[in-house]
Amino acid sequence: MLLDGVMEALAPPCEIQELEGDAVFALASDDAEAADRALLEAFNRAFAAFGERQRDIALDMSCSCRACRGVLGLSLKLIVHHGSFMRQVVRGKSRVAGPDIILAHRFLKNDVEPSTYVLFTGPAVERLGIDPAAAGMARYTGKYAHFDEVDCFVVSLDRFGRRGEGVGPEMLLGLRSLLGDLALGADPRTEHGLRSVVAA
Repeated sequence: MLLDGVMEALAPPCEIQELEGDAVFALASDDAEAADRALLEAFNRAFAAFGERQRDIALDMSCSCRACRGVLGLSLKLIVHHGSFMRQVVRGKSRVAGPDIILAHRFLKNDVEPSTYVLFTGPAVERLGIDPAAAGMARYTGKYAHFDEVDCFVVSLDRFGRRGEGVGPEMLLGLRSLLGDLALGADPRTEHGLRSVVAA
């Protein structure tokens, strides 16, 4: 249920490639600035959908299983990467492949400390025209087998919410404002007071 809401929020503008366990793998077009704004808005919708479904499940007392009762302890993380890929057809189904696809999957295994965050890789930050320092993003350096070290930049959303309440309204307002600032190229430091949460 949680990931259904996330997939609905991301597509469009993203194309859902597949559901991989507890992760959704999606691609977005590299067309224009309008697409960039649509992508950032989709991220906000994904967090909103996740939070709404979390609360619905938590309020539904028809199931007392540990998964349903602990749903507010779950968090959503977005990994944003920019790169190239090739399409290939395997048994009639279109698949994407290439080093950047492998790397994007490797980013899921990281030791970033916040429980709820958006992680932008260096190439994604460059493509979207984000100034990580001006946006108050924390630098994180990922080390992955067969790849060089990859610089990433993390926006923690934990500070906008309260522990044990899932993705709540305060977190969504913080994300919406921050993503709006990133899309407009503004400097959100004074308004949001974001601080580094991950050591490089």
